[in-house]
Amino acid sequence: MRPVLSFDHLARLTTPLGVYEHALGDTPRTEHAYCVDDVARALVVTSRVPDPSAEVRALTEGYLDFVLAALRPDGYLHNRRRLDGTWSDRPSSDDHWGRALWAMGTAAAWSDDDDLASRAQAGAGIALRSRSNWPRAMAYGTLGAAQLLRVTPDDVAPLRFLEDARRVLDRPRADSAWPWPEERLTYANAVLPEAMITIGDALDDDVILEDGLLLLDWLVDQQQRDGHLSVVPSTGWSRTKRRPVGRHRRVRSRAGFAQQPIEVAALAESCRTAYAATGDRRWTTVIEQCNAWFVGANDGGVRMCDPVTGAGFDGLERHGASANQGAESTLAWLSTLQVALMPQLAIAR
Repeated sequence: MRPVLSFDHLARLTTPLGVYEHALGDTPRTEHAYCVDDVARALVVTSRVPDPSAEVRALTEGYLDFVLAALRPDGYLHNRRRLDGTWSDRPSSDDHWGRALWAMGTAAAWSDDDDLASRAQAGAGIALRSRSNWPRAMAYGTLGAAQLLRVTPDDVAPLRFLEDARRVLDRPRADSAWPWPEERLTYANAVLPEAMITIGDALDDDVILEDGLLLLDWLVDQQQRDGHLSVVPSTGWSRTKRRPVGRHRRVRSRAGFAQQPIEVAALAESCRTAYAATGDRRWTTVIEQCNAWFVGANDGGVRMCDPVTGAGFDGLERHGASANQGAESTLAWLSTLQVALMPQLAIAR
């Protein structure tokens, strides 16, 4: 039976003001309120649903309203929202800004609601006025800028953004054992090579495209263990801990915990982008591994999602799956399944 996306748990976490960030089991922890980080992730997923139901359309509308409410005229965004709808932080261009740009660009390019797509495009145009000092923020923003080019290929603003991101993103080291441009693998690592691949594809720059593919290939290899994914844990991996194994010198010989679903989701998204740019079927194989990680092909041999409600579990621990079903993990599962089900990935299977 073909799996389907269930939005039951995401709807449980959602209110007219946003998406609750955390949950205790499947019960929202209202005291932690809302953040753009999670609402932007939700907007990416619901915007990409083909022929959305009335419920999904309503969710998408609410998520876009949240992101636009956080947006300032200079392109910066608030991130943290209180239960009363007010903002508790200063606007900035940290990672949430990049995710918001990604989300608005995706809604502009994918939504079949012309009014919503227009509002998202306008909001993304404002977010493009700012830049970030953080590589991951610029990488997420790159994904949004590239989506905008699907709508208006000659628009100067997203093209300039991609040019600026090309200068900001670090290239691989001249070290085959550790080509990664940072001293540590930390979080959502795959978005960095995904941004390079996106820039290379959009700007016809074969050099940065190949750099991105090299880094993604290495990252995938580092996260293989006994035929399944064993992803970077929350504590990260350092280049100082590695041993000779296989094609590369791998970072560690044993599984690390806690493994976060966001790592798997970022890897699936990056491999989808790599496949779109190259047509290489190996990237669809990794996407299948990402989907399998959630349904039990992982270091714990446990399911990391509830396919009935659409909930994702917060982390893979030594003792098994966390019982908590927060927004980030739920959206990681939904986006990974969504990528695995995208029609263009089924070609030639």
